[in-house]
Amino acid sequence: MFARERDKIEPVHWGNGLSYRLLVEADQMGFTVCHTVVEAGTKSRLEYRRHLEACYCIAGSGQVQAADGGTTIDLVPGVLYALNEHDAHFLIASPDQDLELISVFNPPLRGDERHSLDSDGFSQY
Repeated sequence: MFARERDKIEPVHWGNGLSYRLLVEADQMGFTVCHTVVEAGTKSRLEYRRHLEACYCIAGSGQVQAADGGTTIDLVPGVLYALNEHDAHFLIASPDQDLELISVFNPPLRGDERHSLDSDGFSQY
């Protein structure tokens, strides 16, 4: 058994915000848990080809949109979305406040991954 405090973890600047990697591959739990902060007014082009991800909104607001334009989910506290098919997507934080998510990845992240949001296509890891 072990415990971690978010404020004692060095955050990873993932591209458009901070990710506090609470559980990572080295913890040998089989999944990663992150407290993800998405900066207000940002739009991130993301895709996880090697991971499945579920996100639970705990603060702020925004949207997640399928890259093909098919599905848009409004994000407010209490909403969970799952990227169960390695979906390319846009993660959008509202212009007036940061969006905060609890993110779970399977398989787990190493913990040092960052997005390349300036490149063409969707950033992935």
